[in-house]
Amino acid sequence: MRLIEKRVGLLFAAFALAFCVVMLRAAWLQTVKGGEFSADARSQQVATVEVPGIRGAILDRRGNALAVSEEAATVFATPYQVVDPPKTARKLAKVLDAPEDEVLQSLTAESGFEYVAQKIDLVTADRVEKLGLDGIGILPASRRVYPQEKDGGRLIGAVGDDGQGLFGIEQSQNDVLQGTDGEVSITKDALGQEISRDVVTGAAAGHDVQLTIDGRIQAYTEKVLRDLGDKYMPEDATAIVMDPSDGDVLAMGSWPPIDPNDLSGADPDELTNMATGFTYEPGSTFKAFTIAGALQDGLVKPETTLDVPPEIKVADRTIGESHPVGYRTLSVADILAQSSNVGTVMIGQRLGENEFGRWVSRFGFGRPTGIDYPAEEMGIVPSPKEYSGSSIGNLPIGQGLSVTPIQMMEGYAAIANGGILRTPRLIESVDGQPVQRSDGERVISRKTSGQLRTMLEEGGTGTRARIPGYTAAGKTGTAQKVVDGTYSESQYIASFVGFAPADDPRLLVSVIVDDPKGDYYGGSVAAPAFGQIASFALPYLGIAPTE
Repeated sequence: MRLIEKRVGLLFAAFALAFCVVMLRAAWLQTVKGGEFSADARSQQVATVEVPGIRGAILDRRGNALAVSEEAATVFATPYQVVDPPKTARKLAKVLDAPEDEVLQSLTAESGFEYVAQKIDLVTADRVEKLGLDGIGILPASRRVYPQEKDGGRLIGAVGDDGQGLFGIEQSQNDVLQGTDGEVSITKDALGQEISRDVVTGAAAGHDVQLTIDGRIQAYTEKVLRDLGDKYMPEDATAIVMDPSDGDVLAMGSWPPIDPNDLSGADPDELTNMATGFTYEPGSTFKAFTIAGALQDGLVKPETTLDVPPEIKVADRTIGESHPVGYRTLSVADILAQSSNVGTVMIGQRLGENEFGRWVSRFGFGRPTGIDYPAEEMGIVPSPKEYSGSSIGNLPIGQGLSVTPIQMMEGYAAIANGGILRTPRLIESVDGQPVQRSDGERVISRKTSGQLRTMLEEGGTGTRARIPGYTAAGKTGTAQKVVDGTYSESQYIASFVGFAPADDPRLLVSVIVDDPKGDYYGGSVAAPAFGQIASFALPYLGIAPTE
């Protein structure tokens, strides 16, 4: 009997000890680890997720959308509630058109909340919801859409997965366009059923940005560039359309194009806007500025004649014409019309190094134009103190310095509009508030401007830049491309800058083609593109024919 009582006592003591251990463990878990476990349990039932604010739209001058945010959805998972993750991943991957292994990784993560797919269209989101998968939920979201697709893609830019502008207008105006993100708290029960969805902080929409760009002119300009690209397969090309009277940019295209809706196949170099980011030696299109300075300083008149030899020696360099010619007597107007290298150098020599350098600066070269666009290049223009002995032979004909297409447009606009140099304008308004145009500054007189317009009309355009029903004025350029510090014998920049109507310019267009194949002359490569763009834009803008 005593033995039995002894055993019972030992058993009771063992139970008592075990009970004490359990109680001590419970107390430890409740006090020491309680906060941690409570947080873990809550994270499995409550998730706070970010709800992006709707990004403002980018509009053209007529209010048409160039970039807009539309309703979308985000698919998320509560991993510990997912039943049969491999099977669920297979079903989701098929609907989402996503890699199955990536989906499975989201479903098996050691967390209470994981994104599976973000910013999908509503049709796909509805298909996911109809699958009725445990542990899978849908949140409202928005995504960026570019209705014009490739038209203007390199100008407008794109938005990254984080909602930040990557380049272009999307980047430069990001602070204006970007909305303020909000937060939503989602609570689920133990079975994964949503109990509540509470707004922690509300999201706020961004503001709209309206451009001076005309969507239809932009689309047509891009079409002309595509045709040019298909025919000549250049390395790059750009075309700019502007109202020279006020500096408003109506179109700004680059080739090759990109689709901001899908950047997966885009080369990083193709994210640059050629109009503001490409630098090149302008060649003959620059001669108009050399002659403008000499006219304004009273050193020559359009009818002033010069005895022009076949070539001219400047310091250690001999400069000849683009085609073999003999001695000629040419007026200043003839020199510009026939694009005489030697005649232009002679006019540059009359200006002298310091005065020539002053005129280059007055027309805005060597510094950014100030256009509302990110990462604008400024070109490379030596100052007179940096000139070598032959600089006054190179620079007047557009060699030995580099410019950007938008700088050339700014300078030619001053020639076209009566002599006022204005900062080009790309932003029309921000959140409905107009962006003021630049008053500009006078660089040449109305008389000089009129003389140059007449000279450029009489001989500068070439037959392939003709616009049916309108008089046009302009200048071709064919410049050897600088490759590895030396002038290439096989690569060229073909360009044309012109305006119409010639006597009252309402439209200014430039076309610059980098390394075209098969043909490389500005008159045969770039000038026809100018004619096509102007032939569409002039009647579209309601500008009456002049012929």
